[in-house]
Amino acid sequence: MTALRVNGAEHDVETHPAAALLWALRDELSLASVKYGCGTEQCGACRVLIDGAPAYSCTLTIGDAGGREITTLEALVADGRAGRIVDAMASIDAGQCGYCLPGMVTVLTALGSRPDSVTRADVVRLLDPHLCRCGSHGRILDAACTALDATDA
Repeated sequence: MTALRVNGAEHDVETHPAAALLWALRDELSLASVKYGCGTEQCGACRVLIDGAPAYSCTLTIGDAGGREITTLEALVADGRAGRIVDAMASIDAGQCGYCLPGMVTVLTALGSRPDSVTRADVVRLLDPHLCRCGSHGRILDAACTALDATDA
């Protein structure tokens, strides 16, 4: 058993500590926002926040995540932190299939919580590792920049 702090609550998981965090989040804690995409940090579908910073749950082991605060999209939506990102995405129908959106919204929410202003270049840099297979990336980028009041500077 490994103790994990996920979305503000303590959980004991039985998945082996050397396994990817993704599997404990999905299989044991039933957190569906965390998706398996590539397993190699190439698509971003698995991204979560670890101590407030974006992380890939497909390569981070359960053992390495122990003792740290793990936040998934479920918590960000429940407490309203992801609201403006989600609303902006929905207002322009930014996503098509939606498979990539949970990881994107998660990291964008973290970006939006920074005290300094956000630029379009910040958003582009943050979303660059995310793969939208449907070709909606341009709309997603526009919605993110709108939600975060990103400047062109």
